[in-house]
Amino acid sequence: MKIITGKNYESVALSLETILFPEYGKNREELKKFVKNLRGNEIIVTSSLELIDLILERFKRDEHSFVLYSDSGKRLRFKEAYELRKYLDFDLRGAKFREMKNVSVLFCEGKTDAKFFKASYKKLFGFKESKKIPENLKLIERLFERDNFEILRKEDKFLAIIPSEGNAGVIRNVGIFLKAMDVYGFTVQKIGLAIDIDDSEERVLESIKGKLSSFRCKEEDGLFKVGESLIVPLLIGVKIELSPCIEWEKPTIEDLMLEVLNEERVLRRIDRAINILYVDLRRKLKPKEVIYLTMAAKRFWGNLEGFYEMMLMRSRKENLEKVLIRAGILDKLEFLSY
Repeated sequence: MKIITGKNYESVALSLETILFPEYGKNREELKKFVKNLRGNEIIVTSSLELIDLILERFKRDEHSFVLYSDSGKRLRFKEAYELRKYLDFDLRGAKFREMKNVSVLFCEGKTDAKFFKASYKKLFGFKESKKIPENLKLIERLFERDNFEILRKEDKFLAIIPSEGNAGVIRNVGIFLKAMDVYGFTVQKIGLAIDIDDSEERVLESIKGKLSSFRCKEEDGLFKVGESLIVPLLIGVKIELSPCIEWEKPTIEDLMLEVLNEERVLRRIDRAINILYVDLRRKLKPKEVIYLTMAAKRFWGNLEGFYEMMLMRSRKENLEKVLIRAGILDKLEFLSY
């Protein structure tokens, strides 16, 4: 099956047979019925994201089907197109781009990670939240409606922070984002990958290299270059030892948050509560449980992401810098900021 999008579909469609223009005058139920009756060998010209989503959901495992963007003449396999819709809410219909801005993107593992990095950039590097969306990112603009996409600005520099559903999600998203840049003709200057080191640094780097191997990738000084974009790994691997009552399993952004709280002497105020719970539960507390205790002590009744942002913005700049230096990622965060 082929799906053709873009404004130059006529020049592509003339060389093909069995063209269907199916969305006009149909509601969602009629579109569902249309998709249900497809055999999988049709060629469909459409400007309906709703119809594209229905087709991709049904045929996403078909290795021979693709979405053709007629403006560039380049294509996405259904699996790639499905992932772009699901994980980046990407507009597969494409668009004309005007001036490309100075934009960096930081993929991180989750929403709390996104708030941690958002607050760090605001606190340390003078970034502010931006309502304006640069041209480079307009095809994923709909993410803002779901409040899971952070966009910051400092003078003429934009920074997008995108949560990606875990370690594997970060690596997956950089791959589909690079593919989207190639097909739809936009670019960003730098792409940061904030990933926890679950097993070893070497294994994480091998996963990144494996994903980038399908592109024309060059490695230089611990960075990777694809086209004009620099890929910057930010590996989180610091081990914390705050209290014998707190369990440590593997490096996460929660460790950095606890270290900031410790540097701010916030954990001292709940030390007695930590010890009591340790005795009552007969086990060590997990880092997230300690953070929830801190939220209660601070009488903060919002969500975890809001707490991260509030506490980092209230922390001393030198304490946050100290934690990020120890984690070995301050210089790379700064590199993404200019």
